[in-house]
Amino acid sequence: MKTTERNPVVITEEDFNLLRPYMDRMPDKHSDMSLAYELNRAVVVKKEAFPPHAIRLNSKVSVLDLETDKVHEFTIVMPEHANIKEHKISVLTPMGTALIGFRKAEEVQWKVPAGLKRFRILDVVNKAS
Repeated sequence: MKTTERNPVVITEEDFNLLRPYMDRMPDKHSDMSLAYELNRAVVVKKEAFPPHAIRLNSKVSVLDLETDKVHEFTIVMPEHANIKEHKISVLTPMGTALIGFRKAEEVQWKVPAGLKRFRILDVVNKAS
């Protein structure tokens, strides 16, 4: 469960439409830690209304692992563009799903392969388009 349930996930119409086809393909689509769950509770907005420091597709993100104090930096991309050597992670990974729609300075708790992790979003950079 995300620790920021009081804050809605915000996503652009464009990103929502790109991600919607993946919703029904996910085996855990009814889990509260799934992409389908996040998209179903998301507030969908026009690109121009999207908060500047919220995470969307192609956002460059810096997060702090609150248990290890390690900083991770990566860009969240569609699955076909994922490349760990280039620090590009798929939105379908646990980390990508956990962060999409959240904002700089928020804390997120999410289940990853290593267990339950807590992160603080340190920075979000979205390219102007």
